Amino acid sequence: MVSIDTVYQKVLAFANKEQRGYITPQEFNLFADQAQMEIFEQYFYDLNQHQRIHGSSEEYSDMSHNLNEKIAFFESVAAVTQGGSITATDLYRLGTVVNAIGVEVEEVQQNELLYLTKSPLTIPTANRPVYVRIGPLSLNMTPAAPGNCTYVRKPLKPSWGYVVVNGKALYNPSTVVNFELHPAEESELVYKILKFAGISMKKDDIARAGQVQEQLQVQQEKQ
Repeated sequence: MVSIDTVYQKVLAFANKEQRGYITPQEFNLFADQAQMEIFEQYFYDLNQHQRIHGSSEEYSDMSHNLNEKIAFFESVAAVTQGGSITATDLYRLGTVVNAIGVEVEEVQQNELLYLTKSPLTIPTANRPVYVRIGPLSLNMTPAAPGNCTYVRKPLKPSWGYVVVNGKALYNPSTVVNFELHPAEESELVYKILKFAGISMKKDDIARAGQVQEQLQVQQEKQ
């Protein structure tokens, strides 16, 4: 978990609002959400890349292990109805699907299902079930049955909470939604938000500074 107020104060300090333009709380919250989602999505790309190479023998420097640890925070479980609806409103990536008797259901493509159902030897059964993904929150399980699934949920939208007093936005901790990312992502969040703010305010120096620092941060993490 990363404190959104800490990130907000750092962004304002770097942007030097008196001389280079003011970042409103509404703008900051939009940039914060975009930055969090970019970092979150990068986890899966990086994990795919690191899984192609051998992991480090050092417990705390194995990148695949570290990425899996970051993703694990977002893992959840949802029910799958008899009709194939996944009862999750925050699904980002679907994991393992199991049917009502606890058997893992294999994902297949629609054309594969057609071939499987043509032969008595390959037709799906309760002990050898399959499913076809037919929508973000819907699947066709054969044979049809209720079940459960694991999935990775989307991070909550971050929000720097505030109240307006005499025309000025004042921090309101009771309405805050902090970043859900690992604490190690704090610096990258600051740099990404600076980059977005600089582009929005048409301040090339801020945008470049944020982009350069972001690239340095990523390079350091991947060494």
